[in-house]
Amino acid sequence: MTLDTFSPSIRVKGLNTKEEEKPMDDKQILDLYWERSEAAISETSKKYGKYCRYIAFNILHNDEDSEECVNDTYLRAWNSILPNRPSVLKTFLGKITRNLSLDRYELLNAKKRNGGQMPLIFDEIQECIPSLDSTENIVEEIALTDILNRFLSSLSLEQRKIFMRRYWYLSPIKEIATEYDMSESKIKMSLFRSRNELKKLLEKEGISV
Repeated sequence: MTLDTFSPSIRVKGLNTKEEEKPMDDKQILDLYWERSEAAISETSKKYGKYCRYIAFNILHNDEDSEECVNDTYLRAWNSILPNRPSVLKTFLGKITRNLSLDRYELLNAKKRNGGQMPLIFDEIQECIPSLDSTENIVEEIALTDILNRFLSSLSLEQRKIFMRRYWYLSPIKEIATEYDMSESKIKMSLFRSRNELKKLLEKEGISV
């Protein structure tokens, strides 16, 4: 079955499968998108649904809002994947989910700023990046530049993983510490050092807070 335009009414939560099937490889999934086959959506959900929900929930902390963003991710992917075939499907989907979730977060908190992870995380990263209209926007801009690529390459593997988990996936300190079997204080120290290194690199490039 094929469709010319993907309907946002299509929902893939709780796909019923009698047995856990091995997910398709990315090339096969992308081929389905190119064929405009509805199966592309179900296969995307099967392979990357949990990953996208993780990103959305870390930002929104609400199951319903997170699920909505994940489903919107499939719609956005369907409508934007042509004609530029993404080189890494997982990264392509993760970026869409993250941007949609940040947009929803901004909408939900436009009138009332709550405490919690999001303001805290952006306060942390604002220590070493210029103040623009939106800290979220500059994080996204920097992520697309050669500067951040060089910065990440300069970090140890452990530092890089911790930095990305905190500032890309927006994971809580406690969760990162548990995953890497480290104390929360050690995670905080690693992030502090990484932020300082990023600040120094940005200043060297003529970009200062």
